[in-house]
Amino acid sequence: MPKHQILLLATTATALRLAPRRTVVRMATTTEAETRPKVVVVGGGWGGFGAALAAAENNCDVTLIDAGDPTSGMTTDSGKPFEPGMRGFWKDYPNINQLGDELGIEGAYTDFTESSFFSPDGLECTAPVFSGSRELPSPLGQVFASFDRFKRLPLRDRASIAGLLAAMLDFNRTPEIFDLYDRMTAYELFRRVGVTKRLVDDFLRPTLLVGLFKPPEELSAAVTMELLYFYALAHQTSFDVRWLARGTVQTTLLKPLADRLVEMGVKIKPRTFVTQLTYENEQVTSVKTSEGSVACDAVVLALGAGGMKRVLASSTELSKAAPDLAASASLNAIDVVAVRLWLDRTVKTDTPVGVFAKFPELRGAGGTFFMLDQLQKDNLEELWGDDDVQGSVLSADFYNSGAIAPLSDQAIVELEMKLLSEAYAGFKDAKVVDSCVKRYQGAVSWFSPGSFSKRPPLATSVKNVCCAGDWVRMGSREHGAKGLCQERALVSGYEAANELASRGVLNGNRRMKQRLEIRDDEPAYTMGVRASSVIQGALDRLGVGSVWVR
Repeated sequence: MPKHQILLLATTATALRLAPRRTVVRMATTTEAETRPKVVVVGGGWGGFGAALAAAENNCDVTLIDAGDPTSGMTTDSGKPFEPGMRGFWKDYPNINQLGDELGIEGAYTDFTESSFFSPDGLECTAPVFSGSRELPSPLGQVFASFDRFKRLPLRDRASIAGLLAAMLDFNRTPEIFDLYDRMTAYELFRRVGVTKRLVDDFLRPTLLVGLFKPPEELSAAVTMELLYFYALAHQTSFDVRWLARGTVQTTLLKPLADRLVEMGVKIKPRTFVTQLTYENEQVTSVKTSEGSVACDAVVLALGAGGMKRVLASSTELSKAAPDLAASASLNAIDVVAVRLWLDRTVKTDTPVGVFAKFPELRGAGGTFFMLDQLQKDNLEELWGDDDVQGSVLSADFYNSGAIAPLSDQAIVELEMKLLSEAYAGFKDAKVVDSCVKRYQGAVSWFSPGSFSKRPPLATSVKNVCCAGDWVRMGSREHGAKGLCQERALVSGYEAANELASRGVLNGNRRMKQRLEIRDDEPAYTMGVRASSVIQGALDRLGVGSVWVR
């Protein structure tokens, strides 16, 4: 064979041997890029960011869309920091605490603090830091630790809460029993179990107005008991709460988390409105926004009631295919008025947090105030922005505020100062040098009677859509954190991403984000639940049914 033919064959063989290798490498790279699942998270906050984190850790291509800017702290017209609604961090927030440690956030929180309840008659009671007392089985520990903290409420009225404790052992016995409690108002349950009207009006009503943001006549009995148990009765120290020692939730906690997500490749789109979810072939294939369309393999809806209404109203095909999602659009939310005041002098208070109760000027709202110059005493310059530090800075919130919102800004500021002066005489001589009033319509979830079955499920009937947020029904992925709760919202975000992975819609990516559980129930409560279940089970077989619900 001529030399040139031998050379040609050798060259051809080499080309054939090398070409497949180069093709395989190129195809593998292309396939990896094409099969990396695209997850769109609609809504920021703890639920949305939790879902984005869990999906990003599962090697997903994540886009987080929010109508606001969830990581940028708000400021007033004069450049001072502002935050709508102060949020506390309770003892049983293990996942938020762990996340802060992982992000290297230090010095974010105050010590656990006491709080005071005020009425037109003066100081009604002070909630102690229960971890500072001798720890006893719940609720004995709370009773002894707060025995001398009530200034006016007679012991007989306080003791009447015992009936509610008995119902608390029963309400979650079966899904059917829970549904009966959910359809009952909290007020009706209180009176059925023998709680006195004075205890309701002087303590339970103001507690619920600032805890679930509605009076007991407008709240589900089941959700009310979930909240009271988680925050007040699970353990002696459950009610212990602390606050941010600097900045806001957005600037101090969510911003470092957002920075971590961006490092992981997550695309965060602030000030972007979702206009429609495109539903075809039994799944959501894209999310249309004010900035364009984003293709997706899966979606997490981390929205409140207002946002869910708007998105589903424009996503008619999805609403038709998913009645479990559409039902959530029938639920309403609660209005909030947020106020921040800067004073010309420092006013001393016994506790840094206060609650207003029974004031006719509240017009049915719940009122709270937070002395930021005490809670964030090492960051006074930040509280005053570019202005010189003068005196106290406080944040105040009015929940269930529909009757207060129509007032002018000036009238709302004057109302707040009047209430403060009723609590502490030092406010009478203080002058407001700057103020900011913001109104938020439908800002927080309303757990109305009968609403549980209409709340959005974490695992929806659409295979590639899940929901996150403190109001979602978590089903088999339920967590111990209850009510309007930052911890519950974060964990629901983790579990929404986990559910998508377990459903196989993330192109085989099945990594599960691990969560921390709440402390085990105390033995006394566990034994009580078992005993109640035996007794009530016997009554069920006799056709009597639950003692408290029919």
